[in-house]
Amino acid sequence: MATQDLDQLCINTIRTLSIDAIQKANSGHPGTPMAMAPVAYALWQRHLRFDPEDPIWPGRDRFVLSAGHASMLLYSLLHLAGVKAVDPDYEVVGAEAVSLADIERFRQLDSRCPGHPEYRWTSGVETTTGPLGQGIATSVGMAIAGKWLRATYDAGGADLFGFDIYALAGDGCLMEGVSNEAASLAGHLRLDNLCWIYDNNHITIDGKTHLTYEDDVAARFIGYGWNVTRVGDANDLTLLDRAFEEFKREEDRPTLIIVDSHIGWGSPHKQDTAAAHGEPLGVEEVKETKRVYGWPEDAQFLVPDGVREHFAAGVGKRGAEAHAAWMLRFESLKGESPELAAQIDAMQRRELPAGWDAAIPSFGADEAKGMATRKASNQVENAIAEHLPWLIAGSADLTDSTSVRLSFDGSADLEPGSYAGRQLHFGIREHESAAIANGLSLTKLRPLWSTYLTFSDYARPAIRLSALMELPVVHVFTHDSIGLGEDGPTHQPVEQIAGLRAIPGLDVIRPADANEVAEAWRIAIDRHHQPVALILTRQDVPVFDRTKYASAEGVRRGGYVLADAPEGDPEVILIATGSEVALALAAHEELAAEGVRSRVVSLPCWELFDRQDQAYRDEILPPAVRARVSVEEASTLGWDRWIGPEGAMVGMHTFGSSAPLKDVMNEFGFTPDKVAEAARGAIERAAHVETLS
Repeated sequence: MATQDLDQLCINTIRTLSIDAIQKANSGHPGTPMAMAPVAYALWQRHLRFDPEDPIWPGRDRFVLSAGHASMLLYSLLHLAGVKAVDPDYEVVGAEAVSLADIERFRQLDSRCPGHPEYRWTSGVETTTGPLGQGIATSVGMAIAGKWLRATYDAGGADLFGFDIYALAGDGCLMEGVSNEAASLAGHLRLDNLCWIYDNNHITIDGKTHLTYEDDVAARFIGYGWNVTRVGDANDLTLLDRAFEEFKREEDRPTLIIVDSHIGWGSPHKQDTAAAHGEPLGVEEVKETKRVYGWPEDAQFLVPDGVREHFAAGVGKRGAEAHAAWMLRFESLKGESPELAAQIDAMQRRELPAGWDAAIPSFGADEAKGMATRKASNQVENAIAEHLPWLIAGSADLTDSTSVRLSFDGSADLEPGSYAGRQLHFGIREHESAAIANGLSLTKLRPLWSTYLTFSDYARPAIRLSALMELPVVHVFTHDSIGLGEDGPTHQPVEQIAGLRAIPGLDVIRPADANEVAEAWRIAIDRHHQPVALILTRQDVPVFDRTKYASAEGVRRGGYVLADAPEGDPEVILIATGSEVALALAAHEELAAEGVRSRVVSLPCWELFDRQDQAYRDEILPPAVRARVSVEEASTLGWDRWIGPEGAMVGMHTFGSSAPLKDVMNEFGFTPDKVAEAARGAIERAAHVETLS
């Protein structure tokens, strides 16, 4: 190999590891790792405060590869920097986060190098990326969290949370609408701890960006209130250093570094084809490219002598020193403010403070007037937040309408230059709201955000990622049904509940009354690794008399018998969620007056109920009782699982309608009479089947 200086040797090692892995897998995107290797190297080796020995050290800088298709760029860095693995209990286990064997098995089953970076699968990956725009939007949440942590815990001079967030993005990330939403809020909040690096290579999968995209990106970000600087050549380490130093000097604005690159740099003639379009270069092209790099053309997965040592002397040594200094400051805080230090430690392990749920209210029976579950939720949320200091609440411009305002003494808005507040205002930006909540959670805060249920569709990609990353984010959705009445079908959700239930790892909870709301919040907060979607009413619903009906603690098992036939086994089971549980109870009383034995099951969370053992599920829904009726003001998709072939579904098969509440309920059959009628029909069908058998 021709003699190369260590910087260039390390850069070319990143490049060749990437192209070798992609070629062996016969799958992947080689262009960006080749082009951006100098940028990533300069950042990691010379600027990033990151300790490879402890990749979850709270004071570290964060690096987000928003261009997740370039995953081999990150895997190469993690391997060469010697980043250690962390187990699910947040303990460093000493093994490599990414071994050379993992790289050789890129995109293969069980490799720590999947096609796109996955949080909680590969240590050192700060967030799951791949869906374009998600990484940079999530990084804004990390930056907000950094500002909040610094304002909250460093006010006395502790200097624990002055970390920065870097995110590498391409044209695809900036084209996605969520980037506009997130960048706008970041500029408004003056997040000077946030740096986006824009790989300006003019290439997307379809070809040159001018096919669809001629934005003046610099002007766009200046308009957002960002500091914008430019590096004219991605290979110029001096200019890159200058840009990163300029970012670190900036004290009032987030920074965008526009880096001009040529995708697949060094690839002699395929850089605008295979390198751009997510295809391996091909065996001969790999050899030609390595010759350009001065690399042995037949070498595979070569890490030359001195490369790992150079990384250890750079990012490794700098990170270890910064971490050690941080630990001394943290020990000092333990002596000066043990309560604050305990909070930081608990937060990092996703533990909860003692007594976090002690003030959760119970609600007295109120069958006549009742209470909207969104309003009950606000009371419970405040009772928890006052005792959970790192709970942050926000909404997409609907703070009072969705009832997520923090109102206890000491609560305040988080605003530009005043970052200790716990009430966030996301603006009318649902997608960004959910992505930022993910970023807050990744930084170990406990976030909740809210909007109307029908607009959860705008946020779905980020909701899906909170489930994929196993983040305990609370997604609060109000105005949950056609019960909105006059607002009409644009605001009346029909298919959204079914869509949310389809997301693996997301618990969807639709409580029936105020006491079920309290239990739902206990479930949502008392978990480490799973998000919850709370589905709440705008309209008042009865608060059930729990001396007459079963305790709301049954919510903890996903479903429970709320009311039962006074004598004998039930002839029919009425299964409902949310506001429709009251409707089922009314039908239950009507049937009882006719001598029909019915059972009412509140089933607020299908996912929790499904995780119960078979014996419990059979106790609540006895297989012998084949006459069943589901009642939910939403799409009936999925309900057949619970009601069986003889059952009936009282639900929605069309969009709603604009009219007063009672008129809408009558129009679509949500009345006690209609539910009772469906129950009688189910009993007849079940009896007929029984006769035939």
